[in-house]
Amino acid sequence: MGNAVGTITDGASLALSNATPSLQTLSTNYLDFAAGTDDWAKQYLPEVYEAEVERYGKRTVSGFLAQVGAEEPMASDQVIWSEQGRLHVSKTSVASDVSANTIKFATKHSFRKYDTVVCSVASGGGATSFKGLVTNADADSTNNAGKHIVVVPYNADTIENAVASCADATTWHVFCYGSEFKKGDGKRDKVIAPEHKTLSNKPIIIRDQYEISGSDAAQIGWVEVTGESGQTGYLWYLKAEGDVRSRFSDYIEMALVEGETNSSTQLDAALGTGNHGTEGLFSAIKTRGHITTGLDTDDSAANKLTSFDNILKKFDAQGAIEENMMYVNRDVSLAVDDMLAGLAPQVGVGYGVFNNSEDMALNLGFSGFRRGSYDFYKSDWKYLNDATLRGAMKAANTDNIRGTIIPAGTSSVYDEILGKNMRRPFLHVRYRASQADNRKMKSWITGSVGATTSGDDKMEVHYLSERCLVVQGANNFMNIVGANV
Repeated sequence: MGNAVGTITDGASLALSNATPSLQTLSTNYLDFAAGTDDWAKQYLPEVYEAEVERYGKRTVSGFLAQVGAEEPMASDQVIWSEQGRLHVSKTSVASDVSANTIKFATKHSFRKYDTVVCSVASGGGATSFKGLVTNADADSTNNAGKHIVVVPYNADTIENAVASCADATTWHVFCYGSEFKKGDGKRDKVIAPEHKTLSNKPIIIRDQYEISGSDAAQIGWVEVTGESGQTGYLWYLKAEGDVRSRFSDYIEMALVEGETNSSTQLDAALGTGNHGTEGLFSAIKTRGHITTGLDTDDSAANKLTSFDNILKKFDAQGAIEENMMYVNRDVSLAVDDMLAGLAPQVGVGYGVFNNSEDMALNLGFSGFRRGSYDFYKSDWKYLNDATLRGAMKAANTDNIRGTIIPAGTSSVYDEILGKNMRRPFLHVRYRASQADNRKMKSWITGSVGATTSGDDKMEVHYLSERCLVVQGANNFMNIVGANV
């Protein structure tokens, strides 16, 4: 029986016959001891606890962006930045004519005449390569100008003689490692302009409000509270306002994590144009970063290590940023712990962030470790575990985010608005602000209670924020998605 895997069932929800999910204070929210069997005529009155029970612990999930980034004001409707392209010339072909030494690409290339190149077989041929000299970088017909190159191998007359078993269907990976000119040759026939990619994002307006009638505001119902917004002591209806404020604080972070840009004509038809959406963290990584399905809890320690090493190889091909933060759910957190606990020190796992002391690092779970030339700092992300949020998604769903890997430090990018290079965290929030108005987090009160700003016999507390997320260098980010199934 010791090998049986226990099952967990949910306990019954706390059921109060008079409870209501409403934000209002209603007559049905009270226990009436003057009627029925539970009335004041009973010899013994029930013992009533004043303190509210925190049955779910800390309920808020915000704080992630504050840990990994920064917040900066902006005065425009969008933020625009540029990111560097690759430094070296490299491209993968779609076809070739090996007897004519022609390699064909789907789009235009940056190779030039007299380039010395390495051509390696990517697929469809033998596992070999050759080195050659580009004799024509604008080959074939006018319709294909700039898409084909002629490469003559140094060690053979044709590509088919230089590489055994290759064919026209062979896919080649070509990169330039230099050039060779004869005495008296002229200059380059063209120059390579630096490549950069311009990206942008737009802020969205997030709103919420709390409301209570003047009569209910005057009805004092004392309760001792400890809320997520720091409320302590005895409050009445403002406890509910604190919950709404806490929920809104979560929303302004979750909206930037989950945000999607709008490409739906139906949405515009339903609400009119103007709901442009915003590119959130997960969307930016899915579009410009990387995805892995590795680190499954059901895998062996060796398979987990293989998955992790594949992540390192992908980062090697990108920015190779040494320090990275892993924000993961419970499954991935345990999978990483199991992976590290099942490995001997000689396989290359280091504990550099713990003075290379395994005893210091191993305390039921790891908070940091080193593999290869990379340092990783692992942290649980409550948002991914919360049963009302990402924690409720099906584990095998390929859209289920089980964790994300984010580079630490800063990046240097060209700010199109300021017109100069800036160093900023890879992940940071921009909010609308000017000397006239700051929309980072606004709240104001209207109504007859306290504010007396309208004829409505109620109090309304309004919340508003206008902001967007900037994900720079998303090629250094990675989402860990649905389990390996």
